[in-house]
Amino acid sequence: MVTLPLPLYMSLEHDQIKKKAFLSIPDRHVRKHREMWGTTRAYLNNHILGVSDGHAAILRLVGVGYRATVEKSAETVKPEYPGQEFVSLKVGYSHPVELGVPLGVKASTPQPTRILLEGIDKEVVNQFAASIRSWRKPEPYKGKGIFVNGETIKLKPKKIK
Repeated sequence: MVTLPLPLYMSLEHDQIKKKAFLSIPDRHVRKHREMWGTTRAYLNNHILGVSDGHAAILRLVGVGYRATVEKSAETVKPEYPGQEFVSLKVGYSHPVELGVPLGVKASTPQPTRILLEGIDKEVVNQFAASIRSWRKPEPYKGKGIFVNGETIKLKPKKIK
């Protein structure tokens, strides 16, 4: 279940005929109210899109020997909730990196070098994608690393002394 707490000074009206929701504030001259009005509207829109369509993040593993799998159990991490899956990354360390998939996120590996994360909460999906990416950020000299959602980097020339 997705919930969004509204600030006390905001009101949400729902038009049944037009099937639209309207977010309003009492005083448009207060800067803080205007700022939070847009932020809350964006959060509300992300929640609505997440429930109707879902949010996805695609991660590409670029590098020799880099691969990922989704497993039912892990050797180094204990499950946080029953039935939790784990993403196992082999990204150049002497050991596989095992990360628990958060509640409400579905992980799959269509290819060994691709990870597909899906869920209804955009913030949770992208935060988990960022935690996976933090194990091997893209580096600009060889172009290796974990790339999120079509991310690209500009390669630098070799360092010359």
